Amino acid sequence: MENPVMKTTLTYREALKQGLREALQNDQDVFLMGEDVGRYGGAFAVSKGLLQEFGEERIMDVPLSEAGFVGAGIGAAIAGMKPIVEVMTVNFSLLAMDQIVNNAATLQHMSGGQLHVPLVIRMGNGIGRQLGAQHSHSWESFYAHIPGLIVLSAGTHEDARGMLRLALQSPDPVVLFEYTSMLNLEKEIDIESPIVDISKAKVLRKGKDITVITYGTGVYKSLEAAAELATVGIDAEVIDLRILRPLDDFTYLASVAKTHHVIIVEDAWRSVSVSSEVSSRIMEKKFYDLDAPVQRLCGVEVPMPYPAHLEEAAVPQKQDIVNAIKKMLRHG
Repeated sequence: MENPVMKTTLTYREALKQGLREALQNDQDVFLMGEDVGRYGGAFAVSKGLLQEFGEERIMDVPLSEAGFVGAGIGAAIAGMKPIVEVMTVNFSLLAMDQIVNNAATLQHMSGGQLHVPLVIRMGNGIGRQLGAQHSHSWESFYAHIPGLIVLSAGTHEDARGMLRLALQSPDPVVLFEYTSMLNLEKEIDIESPIVDISKAKVLRKGKDITVITYGTGVYKSLEAAAELATVGIDAEVIDLRILRPLDDFTYLASVAKTHHVIIVEDAWRSVSVSSEVSSRIMEKKFYDLDAPVQRLCGVEVPMPYPAHLEEAAVPQKQDIVNAIKKMLRHG
């Protein structure tokens, strides 16, 4: 008889911390650097306690200069280390864009394959819970646009715990998006940390009537929407893209061929977004499998409002997904 899988309940924050601790324990070349990651324990308490556990050489507080410490991470990676660079929130990454785009993403190409940059850049992303427009961006598409980068989105607790370990094995730079609005969200997951596949999208719920393609904060909302839709006879398949560059076309195109209806859900603005790219690929490769146009449900194209009720209204919620799918399928 097989042993039952043991479960535990933990927050998204704790899942991220477990992933960090495991990465540091498994490889002495791994170290964490970023603003307030050490003595303060991280802006979102993800690295709290790790300084005491691993010491100052492996948990490094840095000056408030994103260009400076991301550049230092690139140099350390070229020299053979495996740095994890934390950029507190994605908006701050604009200050390091030259280092990320013109150096990390290009050095392997420009050196004729002689240089590799095994660097992981973690970024807090999405709604910051009333942190205002300057700290509540969903800029996955900025980085998914750039050749030379691998771009991951940790939309579940399993991926929050498991993606980092695999990202550190990449010889190329990885941008790993983590979602600040989910930090206190609790979910039940396996106690043992299974190997996470960071090369494929994941079908989280099988269905036959419509394909819901999403990532990041859209994942749990889409699963909740699918559960509600099931009560009225709509069987929705939910796919978490997980890898935003390179996209795993095979998984979501196979689903489209089965369900013939597609909606893409993301918090990011609709214009020039991940959903724009996925929609285009579906239209190019599976047009004749569609029974209706691809629909997109995205964030409202305004700077993120500060008031909580407007902040919530600015991005798709569970009921928005339910209503959009019912309308697509002309149900109710």
